[in-house]
Amino acid sequence: MTVREEGELAHKRVLVKVSGEALMGSEPFGLHWPTIERIAQDLVEARLTGAEIAVVVGGGNILRGARVASDGLDRATADHMGMLATVMNALALEKAIEFAGSPARTLSAIPMPTICEPYARQPALKHLARGRIVLLAGGTGNPYFTTDTGAVLRAAELQCDAVMKATNVDGVYTADPKTDPTATRYDRLTHDEALAKDLKVMDAAAFALAREARLPIIVFSIREPGAIASAIRGEGRATTVAP
Repeated sequence: MTVREEGELAHKRVLVKVSGEALMGSEPFGLHWPTIERIAQDLVEARLTGAEIAVVVGGGNILRGARVASDGLDRATADHMGMLATVMNALALEKAIEFAGSPARTLSAIPMPTICEPYARQPALKHLARGRIVLLAGGTGNPYFTTDTGAVLRAAELQCDAVMKATNVDGVYTADPKTDPTATRYDRLTHDEALAKDLKVMDAAAFALAREARLPIIVFSIREPGAIASAIRGEGRATTVAP
């Protein structure tokens, strides 16, 4: 095991995956601005550790493509609608991050240059190197892929050290801890174990891509203030899914 010196970061360039539902706060739908402000402040504090930070945000607080498709729309159209929801969320989070004192840029896999920059790898890397928090919207730009898969794809492209999966629980459990009091938390898993156990933290395509890219996935709770910075430093309660 490598021993880190005090103050040394466990992960120097990370991709933080934030679900759309995390932005709802106490609301049943849409955006809860105090919650967005808190998450933005956490991201700014995490950047102040010296880490380079990219963020992929989901769109489930506004529209989830797979769910809408089951109501009659074709899947491709529904997924594109879901991708647009992620752009709205990223723009809101970008503004909150700037209010909190850090430069930020939204880049979308679906080109919409009058609203935000189109995603391309080299500009994203330049923004990261200049200390900007980079919000990556629009998923992969293709239907049938979740934002979890998009997060792992972007993390691999941008040579991130880890994917930080921010959830409502402090790691990966043997069962849903909200409904099963006997559920226990894993401290560490391999990608193969996560796939074999069919753990629902990320979809199988995301786990498989992370395994191929040898990317660790750190699963932690975003509910605690400062949780993102703690995870980047390798502190706090979390589950690490790694080779």
